[in-house]
Parts: sequence; C-alpha cells; structure tokens
Amino acid sequence: MAVFIDFLLQITCFVALMAVDARRQRANRLDCCCCVQLPKKVVGEVRPTTGFIYMFIERIYSPFLMQYPVRIFVMIVFSFLFCGSLTRIPHLDVGLDQTLALPKGSYLLDFFGDFNKYLRVGSPVYFVVKDGFDYSDSDKMNLICKTAGCSSYSLGAQINTAALQKNYTRIALPASNWLDDYLSWIQPSLGCCRLRNGKFDEFCNATVKDSNCTSCLQKSDLVDQRPQPADFYRYLNKFLSDIPEATCPKGGKSAYNSSIKRFPAGENEAVTSIKTTYFMTYHDVCVTSDDFVNALKRARDISANITKTIGVEVFPYSYFYVFYEQYLTIVKQAALNIGLSAAAVFLVSFMLLGFSIGSAFITLLTVAMIVVDIMGIMYYWGISFNAISLVNLVMAIGISVEFCAHIVRRFSVSQKYSRVSRAEDALTTMGSSVISGITFTKFAGIVVLYFAKSQLFQIFYFRMYLCMVLLGAAHGLIFLPVLLSFFGPRIPSRIAANPRLSPTEHTSLLGNQQR
Repeated sequence: MAVFIDFLLQITCFVALMAVDARRQRANRLDCCCCVQLPKKVVGEVRPTTGFIYMFIERIYSPFLMQYPVRIFVMIVFSFLFCGSLTRIPHLDVGLDQTLALPKGSYLLDFFGDFNKYLRVGSPVYFVVKDGFDYSDSDKMNLICKTAGCSSYSLGAQINTAALQKNYTRIALPASNWLDDYLSWIQPSLGCCRLRNGKFDEFCNATVKDSNCTSCLQKSDLVDQRPQPADFYRYLNKFLSDIPEATCPKGGKSAYNSSIKRFPAGENEAVTSIKTTYFMTYHDVCVTSDDFVNALKRARDISANITKTIGVEVFPYSYFYVFYEQYLTIVKQAALNIGLSAAAVFLVSFMLLGFSIGSAFITLLTVAMIVVDIMGIMYYWGISFNAISLVNLVMAIGISVEFCAHIVRRFSVSQKYSRVSRAEDALTTMGSSVISGITFTKFAGIVVLYFAKSQLFQIFYFRMYLCMVLLGAAHGLIFLPVLLSFFGPRIPSRIAANPRLSPTEHTSLLGNQQR
C-alpha cells in the first residue's frame, strides 16, 4: 500500500510541483522565497551544468573501470563473493531470539539470562489422544499404560524412552499417565476405591475408617489385573474426584481431573464415553530458537510413532508451538516468495526494457546476486532468518532493481557500437543519478535507525537495509557495467542504422525488433 501511494504521488503531486517550479524559474523568482522576483540581469542566462559526481564518473571512474584487467578483477571478486555467500545460506540461524524484542538496558534481559541459566525444567508438553480410542479394552489399555503387562511400544513406554534421550528428543521426564494411576487406584489391595455398604453413591475416601466401607472390586472381578469394561467406566469419575492422600496417593482429582474429556463427568455418574485425553510431560530447557524448533519437531515425530502404534491420531501441544511452528515451513515459504518476486522482476524488466530477454536476464542475475550476498552477510553479522528478515529480503529484490534497471536501459538504447563503449556510456549517463538519487537518499534515511534503542530495529532494519544499499550500489555501479561490457545484449541492426534516434524511439524499435 505504501508503494502504491508513493507511485500515485509521484505521477500526480510530484509532477505538478515540478511544473510549478519550472514556472518559478522562468519568472526569475527565488526558490526559497518565491514571492521575490529578481531582475533578468541578476539571473542571467540559465545554462545546464554538470555536477561533481557526473564529472568524476565521466573523466575518472568510467575509463578506469572499463580497462580490461580491472574488468577481469571485478568479475573474479564478485563471483567469489557470490559463491561464498551461497555456501553460508544453509548455515543461517532460523528463528528469533525473544530478548531482541527488548530495548537495551531492560531489566528483563537479566531475567531471561537467569531464567535460561538456572531453570532445570522446560515448558509442559501435552500428548493429546483424539476421539476413537476404547480405553476399557484390556488390549487397548496395554497400548497406553507403561506399568507391568503393558506393551513395550505403548504411549507411555515411547515417551519414557524419549525422556532417556533428552538431548535429542528434548523430552525431560516420563509422562504422567492417568491410566497407570487409575489401574493402581482400583486394585482391591491398595484400598483406595471403597463403597459404604456397596452403594455406588456412597464413596469412602482412603482416610475414612469404617467397617462398612468395602473395596469396589474383588480380585475375581479383575482379568490380568485389568477391570472389566463396565467397571472401568463405572468408577472412572470416582477416581477423578478422589483427592490424593498419604494413605492413597493415587487419587486423580488434582492431577487428572481436567485431562480427560468424558461424558458424563459427575462424581456419582458412570462414564459412558471418553472423547479426548492428554498425557503431560515436560520439555527440556530450551534457550535458543533452534532448541524450541527441534523440541517441536521431535515431539511431532514421537506423536507420529504413537499414532501408528495405537491407531488413533495423537498430536503434541505446548504453549510455545504457536510461535515456532512458522519455522518448520519458513524455508519453503521463503523460496516461494523470493521466486515469485524474481519472476515478477524478470517479467516487468522484459516488458519495460524493450522486450529484450538478455536485458531482463542480466537485471535478474544482478538482483539475485545482491540478495544472495545479503544473506551471506546475514550469517557473518549475526542476523537470523525469520519472518522479519524474509520480508526484508523480498523488499531487497524490489529495491535492487532501482540500482540496475536505469543502467541496463541506458545500455540498451545507447548509440555506441561496442559493448565496452555502451557500458561506459550507460555508467557515465546514469551513474550520478544512481549515486545521488538512490544511494545517498536511502543511506540518509537508514543512518537514523542506528540510534534506535530497540535491538530489532538495529539488527533487522539498520543492518539489513545498510546491506541493501551498499551491495545494491556496488553491484549497480561496479559489477553491472562490467557484466554488460562482456555479455550485454547486442544493439539491434535497425537501431544501429538510425544513430540519431532518441532514447524513446530506440525503446520503441527494440520492442518492434523483438516482435
């Protein structure tokens, strides 16, 4: 939207102000005080003048750059810079350090430092089992629990195994398993589940000493230490309402009451179905973005293996997943967005540079080298790859075109005959405009970002925008003219036969030539 509004202002307001300023000049009025009109003898005849930058480029810089040894040296240096940056891209840090969102000197920086240094347990992670699993079936129970008689590939066993390799899986502890505690709680020998006179609605807590309180089940009611399906659902709400005590620490009210979505959920009602449930454990301490992303990846891998084992979908959840899930696909998203931007640059350059594939390809190649070099400097300057830097890279594609398109167009319409002379003419004609109109103006706007207290502004805006401007100017004023002098598109024969044509007529003929 900002670019669109800027475009509208340039083709309307800016042009109108330029016309008004031209009228002021013809009327011999001062620029800062336009109400004062000077006599003609004071103003004198207006003569076009060339600035210092233009004269420097024309007389010193262009002839020096177009020397053959210098051009070879430039091609070698920029090729090495491109290849070196290309090798650094896979090693970029992916993520965003949360401390960068804080201003310098914030007391929270010390808090996060101590938090990462002294905390021994990370954030909780929940392995959620979706609807469709029959927990009352003894064979299905063995796929969830991790006590004696359970499968060695059960949910509890897999999480327990993952906790033994916490440096890789980022799982710090075995999961708290409500099914294990429920199977222990309902055992007659433990004395946790008791009813007064066998009445279902009169539950006796383990602390109650009453001879009329008897065990909910007898040993004969169990099959391989597992309750029958009816008994499993009948006493589940009792378990989830029982407060753990010293005499019976297996009560599930405090630990599991909210971990099972069941119907109905009343204490004196028998459960008819279990919709979903979760099994909670903890991640290992995560400090960097890579730690958080790897924790998310490993948790998903564990969930995928559990899903294959029990036949019902299992997925992990932790509070930080919503912030770091983007980094699982950011590389693909970056490739897609940068690719689409590059395609747009090629298409627009092809249309506006006289339908010349060669000119469009050289423009795209130079822009691509600028973006790759920016990513290479990101590695050495400690700029991580995330959504902010991705947006800046996409913006860099558009900004880089400004450093290239003017010179390529002038090269295309130049009336010189050799590539070297046409490249020198393009650099002489457009070089001063690129330096004063693009480089200096952008650099002046970027410098103020250095004084920002926010680390985000300093790292992701000042550093990256500075790279855009410096690399864009270097490629546009050094590499691009040299590249054009070697591989620039040849001048069409129809233009060569009309050396007095204006640049506009040259562009028109270029388009007709392509057709």
